[in-house]
Amino acid sequence: MRSIRNAILLVAGLPGVALLATAPARAQTYDPRYPVCIEIYTIDGSSIDCSFTSIAQCAATASGQSAQCYANPYALRRRPPGPGPSPPRRNR
Repeated sequence: MRSIRNAILLVAGLPGVALLATAPARAQTYDPRYPVCIEIYTIDGSSIDCSFTSIAQCAATASGQSAQCYANPYALRRRPPGPGPSPPRRNR
């Protein structure tokens, strides 16, 4: 009876040990200084490069490859200037 319980605990604990033994995933970095990224697809997987200043520049690099250009989701966005303060209202 004790050997059955040990076998059950062993089988139940193996997935947890396997999760702890795996290497940590490598985080993808998006350079926030560049507004356009390219994702290049290969047999081994894909890679992302965020070093483009325009879609046209990225498209020239992507030409002839299995690749896709898109807006960098982490790019620093500059807001256009607003209309400015409105003139004071006069009460009548």
